[in-house]
Amino acid sequence: MTESKIQSQAVRWFTNNYCLKHHNPRCVIFAVPNEATQNMPWAQLMKFKATGLLAGVSDTVVLLPGKTLFVEFKTPTGTQSKSQKEFQKRVEALGFLYCIVRSVEDFKKLIKKQIL
Repeated sequence: MTESKIQSQAVRWFTNNYCLKHHNPRCVIFAVPNEATQNMPWAQLMKFKATGLLAGVSDTVVLLPGKTLFVEFKTPTGTQSKSQKEFQKRVEALGFLYCIVRSVEDFKKLIKKQIL
């Protein structure tokens, strides 16, 4: 399964279980699509960098009651880039949780553990 497939299934599961209007509290998950900039023209890329684009940012950010999680999706054999490792260090130094998730089941376990 690809990283994007794992991520899309995890986001769908999380949204259906924690983000709908009837959920209280209503949690939030959002993607940071940095890979969309890979083939972008230089001038447009510079505009994005000027407005806060940061290499290595996690694939998603999950907002739970009193907690912020930075979640990077990888295949079972996928590895982090240098910029992803640097972002992880910065996030953890600020006291946030950064997680590498390799399957939808891993993501579900992570969320259920953090919700308790």
